[in-house]
Amino acid sequence: MDRIVQASAEAGAFSGAVLVARDGEVLLDKGYGLANREWLIPNDGDTEFRLGSITKQFTAVAIMILNERGLVDLDAPMKTWLPDAPAAWDQVTVRRLLAHTAGIPNFTSFDDFQSTKALPATLDSLIARFRDRPLDFQPGEGRKYSNSGYVLLTAVIEKASGKSYADFLAETLFLPLGMRDTGYDRNAAILPRRASGYTPTASGVINAEHWDMSIPQGAGGLYSTSHDLLKWEQGLFGGRVLRPDSLELLTTPVRDGYAFGVFSIKAEGNTTIAHSGGLDGFNTYMAYDPDRHTTVIVLGNLNGTAPDLLGASLMALAREDGRPGQSSAPPVTTALQDYAGLYESAPDATISISVADGTLFSQTGDQEPSKLAANSGDVFVIPDGDARITFTRDASGAIAGLILHQDGRDWIASKS
Repeated sequence: MDRIVQASAEAGAFSGAVLVARDGEVLLDKGYGLANREWLIPNDGDTEFRLGSITKQFTAVAIMILNERGLVDLDAPMKTWLPDAPAAWDQVTVRRLLAHTAGIPNFTSFDDFQSTKALPATLDSLIARFRDRPLDFQPGEGRKYSNSGYVLLTAVIEKASGKSYADFLAETLFLPLGMRDTGYDRNAAILPRRASGYTPTASGVINAEHWDMSIPQGAGGLYSTSHDLLKWEQGLFGGRVLRPDSLELLTTPVRDGYAFGVFSIKAEGNTTIAHSGGLDGFNTYMAYDPDRHTTVIVLGNLNGTAPDLLGASLMALAREDGRPGQSSAPPVTTALQDYAGLYESAPDATISISVADGTLFSQTGDQEPSKLAANSGDVFVIPDGDARITFTRDASGAIAGLILHQDGRDWIASKS
C-alpha cells in the first residue's frame, strides 16, 4: 500500500494523508508531501483537510438523527420548512434531496459560479440562486447530482433543530465521537495544522483559487483529519450514531447506486459505501467495506484524480486474501467488456485490456498480449507468469483503474 501511494507522491500526482484500517487494525497511517509548501511542513494524520462532498454523508446522518427525534419527516414537502417555496417544489421532499432525485438544478454548475465562489453568501441568498430555475426533471423521476439539494438540507437541519448547521453537527456528531479536529470550515478561523490547497498547472504547482466557505454549506463545507474520519467510520458503522434501521436506510441504494449522502455499491461479491469530494485545492475519498470492516481514507491537498485512484486501489489491496491460485474463483459477473480499455500508469506507459472470443487479454506497451484468467472478484491472473491484475472501481462502482502486480512490484493505472 505504501509503495503505490509513495510512487504517486514522487510522481507529483498526490500530496496528502492516507489511512487504511481493517477489523480495528490500522494497516497504513501516513502523510505524503507537504501541508504547506512555502514553509515545508509535511502532511500527517492530524493535518486538517477540506473534505468537499464527503461532507454530504454528515449532512445525511444529521437529517436521519432529526428524523429519529420526530423533527423531520423524510416525505414531507419542502414547504414544511420553506413556506414560500415555489410551486414546482411541491413534490420535492427530504428523501429525494438526500438521494439527488428531487430535480433541483445544481448551482455549482451554473455559468456564473466560478465568478461568485469567492464571494460570501448567506444560506438564503444561495437558495435564491436556484429557487426560480426550472427543475431538471420531475421529482422522483431521475437522479442528477445536486449540491443545491444539500444546501436545502442544510436549511432543513437549521430550521428543525433551531441551531446552526455547524453547531448541530458539532454537538450531535463530532463531540460525542471525540472528533476534535473536525468542523465547519471558515476562512477567518485560525485552524491549527490546516493544510493549504494547491492546483497543478503546466508551469508548476500554484496556490488554489479562493473559495468563500460560506458557499458549500452542507454540500461540502467540512474539514477533518484522517484520524478523525476513522473515528467517524467506526462510530457510524459501529452503531454509535444511528439506530440500525436508520443506518440501513442511509446506506440502501435509491437510484443508480446512490443512497443518502453516499454511494452504496455491490459488485463482484463486495459492498462499498463510499464518496469522494473536491473543491479548489483539495480532493478526497473515503470508503467502507461493511463485510470486512475495512476503512480507506485518502485526503489530498493537490487537485487531481490521485485520491480516487489511490483510494480504490487501497480498498482492492485490503480485500485481497492471498496470492494467485490460493482461492477458488467465483464467477465473474461483470461483463468482460466493462474492463476493456486503455489504462495509463505514467506518461507514455499504458496497459491495454481487450476482449477476444470471450477471454480477457492484457498488453503492456509493445509486448505480446497475455491471456487473463479470473481469480476472484475483480482479480485476474496471467497463468503463464507470476503476475495478476486487480481492477479498481470508483465510488459509483464503475471500473476506474487497475493495479498490476508483477515481479514483486505494483503499478497503478487509471482508465482513460
